[in-house]
Amino acid sequence: MTGKLEGLVIFPDGRTGLTVLINEDCRQLYNDLSGEDIDITIKKHRQKRSLDANAYAWVLMDKLAERLGYKKEDVYRYAVRNVGGNTDTVCVKLEAVNRLIEQWQKNGLGWVADLAPSKIEGCTNVILYYGTSTFDSYQMSRFIDSLVQDCKDLNIETMPPDKLKGLLEEWT
Repeated sequence: MTGKLEGLVIFPDGRTGLTVLINEDCRQLYNDLSGEDIDITIKKHRQKRSLDANAYAWVLMDKLAERLGYKKEDVYRYAVRNVGGNTDTVCVKLEAVNRLIEQWQKNGLGWVADLAPSKIEGCTNVILYYGTSTFDSYQMSRFIDSLVQDCKDLNIETMPPDKLKGLLEEWT
């Protein structure tokens, strides 16, 4: 859902209340959860990425894959890992690691996981990367910038800088 913060109330006991103007119809949500404990996440709205961004990213990944002799899906997974800001790290019991990764990867091609040691005995840390389908315009712009730089490093032709700048401005 999207909306705007409209008001703040500070109660005598120190608790606070927010008034949120929601753009979508949330009456059913209110009916379902009124009076229940809920988890709340509020973040600054970012424009969703365009499909053109996704298409151009795949053009770049295809060129990189051809030059490097890799599968473009592997180039994609590598690039997803290098965006930053698209991970959660969870500590998992050793016997549950493979199942978690298997289920996570069912979300899509770019939903990858890496392992890192845990200080907790019998556990390991699993770094879960979200695929580009979840990226906002800012993340997608960084993703494409990284791919463009990789292409330039290998003397692979990319869009002229002025045209690329215009496309990136549409995405951010």
